[in-house]
Amino acid sequence: MTESEPTITTTPDYDQADVAETVTRKEAPIVPVTSIAGRALVAVIAIMTFLAAVTLGAVILVHGTAREWQSDLAREVTIQVRPAPGRDIEAEVQRAVEVARATPGVAEVRPYSRAESAQLLEPWLGTGLSLDDLPVPRLIVLRLGEDTAPDLDRLRAQLGEKVTGASLDDHRGWTERMRAMAGTAVALGGALLGLVLAATMLCVTFATRSAMATNRPIVEVLHFVGAKDGFIAGEFQQHFLLLGFKGGAIGGGAAIALFLLANLIGRWFRGSAEQDQLAALFGTFAIGPAGYGAIVGLVVLIAAVTAATSRLIVQHTLQTME
Repeated sequence: MTESEPTITTTPDYDQADVAETVTRKEAPIVPVTSIAGRALVAVIAIMTFLAAVTLGAVILVHGTAREWQSDLAREVTIQVRPAPGRDIEAEVQRAVEVARATPGVAEVRPYSRAESAQLLEPWLGTGLSLDDLPVPRLIVLRLGEDTAPDLDRLRAQLGEKVTGASLDDHRGWTERMRAMAGTAVALGGALLGLVLAATMLCVTFATRSAMATNRPIVEVLHFVGAKDGFIAGEFQQHFLLLGFKGGAIGGGAAIALFLLANLIGRWFRGSAEQDQLAALFGTFAIGPAGYGAIVGLVVLIAAVTAATSRLIVQHTLQTME
């Protein structure tokens, strides 16, 4: 009996780095998460979202200010007493005040003095002017009650009979103009938002087709081995949904920061003539919680439009490959 030769067992020469890479390897997505095209699309979506959010905030500001103006004008009417030769303007003003106070539905009557009436003209005529020779009318502001509406036609007729040079202005023309301006602003804002969404869809369409063309061999292999169109389209949809959220969050966050900064600057310069004029036109540049919520909703809408557009384009492209 001969002694058997020893058996030498050899092990494959594995590189530890290769082993670690094999163990920790994960499934790679069809569309690369980071790419130059992806970063460019995020930038475009961020710009579009910023423009849309600023437009939405401006519409909210204009609509809110117009609504406040309409509410104030609806609760007030103005009596103008023009000076007439040979007539005591003070007596005419007092007579107009008595007629207004005797009218049911008028809650408050405030006559403006001569100095106050002249002060109203300072923004247009400047200060230090003598208004003695100018036929400056005297104003009487009537605050209407909330429960009972006064008969303005009857009040107008009584003023015409008892007070010389008196006229009643119910601001109906201003209210109609304000309502038309608010409606126009909302319509323009809606049109701009529609254009921004359309431009976003076009950008996503080109980006999706570019990604499909770049990864066409992988898509064809998956399609050949039996991967369903819904799975492939879902991969692209998830990728572009993340891009849409990222770009939308950047643009929406920048718009929110802009409105917060404008509101803060307005508070710093409160009391100045310029700020008072801006506040009269646009309010305090505060869009409120509803406005900020609308911007967040716009970000979600942009992301949803981005994902839906990419899915439709991928499904259409896959149908042409069959």
